Amino acid sequence: MTQRIGLLFCCRTRGLRCPPLFLLGVTCHAVVLCSLLPGLEGSARLWHLSSNVSHHELGFCETEAKLALSLDFWTLSSENLKAVLPVDPVKENYVRKVKNCIFSIAFPTPFKSRVRLVAVSKEVPEDILDLDLSVSETDDFIQLVSGEKIVFGSIPLAHRYGGHQFGIWAGQLGDGRAHLLGIYMNRQGEKWELQLKGSGKTPYSRNGDGRAVLRSSVREFLCSEAMHSLGIPTSRAASLVVSDDEVWRDQFYNGNIVKERGAIVLRVAKSWFRIGSLEILAHYGELDLLRTLLDFIIREHFPSVKVTEPNRYVDFFSIVVSKTAQLIALWMSVGFAHGVCNTDNFSLLSITIDYGPFGFMEAYNPDFVPNTSDDERRYKIGNQANVGMFNLNKLLQALNPLLDPRQKQLAAQILEGYPVLYYTRFRDLFKAKLGLLGERKGDDDVIAFLLHLMEKTEADFTMTFRQLSEITQSQLEELNIPQQFWALKMISEHKLFPAWVSQYLLRLKSNMNDSDSERRKRMTSY
Repeated sequence: MTQRIGLLFCCRTRGLRCPPLFLLGVTCHAVVLCSLLPGLEGSARLWHLSSNVSHHELGFCETEAKLALSLDFWTLSSENLKAVLPVDPVKENYVRKVKNCIFSIAFPTPFKSRVRLVAVSKEVPEDILDLDLSVSETDDFIQLVSGEKIVFGSIPLAHRYGGHQFGIWAGQLGDGRAHLLGIYMNRQGEKWELQLKGSGKTPYSRNGDGRAVLRSSVREFLCSEAMHSLGIPTSRAASLVVSDDEVWRDQFYNGNIVKERGAIVLRVAKSWFRIGSLEILAHYGELDLLRTLLDFIIREHFPSVKVTEPNRYVDFFSIVVSKTAQLIALWMSVGFAHGVCNTDNFSLLSITIDYGPFGFMEAYNPDFVPNTSDDERRYKIGNQANVGMFNLNKLLQALNPLLDPRQKQLAAQILEGYPVLYYTRFRDLFKAKLGLLGERKGDDDVIAFLLHLMEKTEADFTMTFRQLSEITQSQLEELNIPQQFWALKMISEHKLFPAWVSQYLLRLKSNMNDSDSERRKRMTSY
């Protein structure tokens, strides 16, 4: 499908037609489970048993819904994955072509030098992993998050997947420096997959060393937690450790290799399956395995889709298309450029994963590219929605062998609706950023006109919207832009700024029973 998606805004103001602007780019509750229950994911077992009654006599698990103070009874499990999804029968850890499986068993390679804990996200251990923050100060925790210690129930796995990289099929890729430690089920009954990144070689390492460096690990840790706080679906970062092991990297891809320190991030997500997880199975004709994996993903992560329904793969695809459109619109609303939007980096759960050369746009520029190796600017921020369409088309191609002619037609129609889904969400987000309520004719023009002025004046993306929330309507009406609103003041120097202000203020008047304070409250939440 070669259709180019355009969020084409054409604004007309006082007879002036501005140039088109493309914006492209979405169980057991309240208690901790007991180890007496077989087959469940890992959990923190905090037993509270009467001293005069054995737990066999109790016949059930009496547990306390509180945070674990150590890792002594804290476990993970890989059984839910291994019981359904085939594992590579070759146990040796060497780089090879892997067939007819989803995972390979691969253990992390501990650092040789001293390991230090650099950072811990308080929310992840406490809210997701049921661990008191004090546990992060223990040797057991540091050994766990650095790959030196494997907790009870964990069988580390490396995931086999392929993908299209920069638009070209790259063949087998896979977890080349990541190890899935297992699944943890927390006290809310949520299942979370724990993965170490930078923890050593796997069968999928190709020519890599299996390591990550401190520089990129700090970026991933900070950005994944920042994106979560911004309300954008994402993987989470639990901890970051650094070693004195030497890792050599060509940071700017210019032949200048420098020595850096090795680091490991413990990151968590509901699932690490991505479009490339399905692509590789379809590419090699492993259709029974493709069906098995799809049914597993649907059963575990798409509760609204019945795994017994004949149209389940079409229903699954429809959800992925919708949520991907929403995710990319959210990226655009905060000026986030992923940098490497390959199909192996696009989650089937439509969360942001694999933070590589990402960037947040400062001066508004649809051509912003954070990836120095992206010479063709394929993944510039203004092309992210187009790339989303491309990736979803590759997902559809992977699904097609399992669809009958009618289902293929339905799925193609769903994909054709992606631009409207993206545009609708994008428009709603930017209306909220401008404090606009309801639907009015001309809302697209208000948004496009402002972005046009921002691009021409190179105004700061984030601060423009923040300062618009803080300035009063009367100050705008008088075109009196105080110096502290420096981003707005920069835009105000454009000759068309008064025309946009008139258009914007007229639209704000349609907000019934609104005030500057109420508008500010709404705008600062986006």
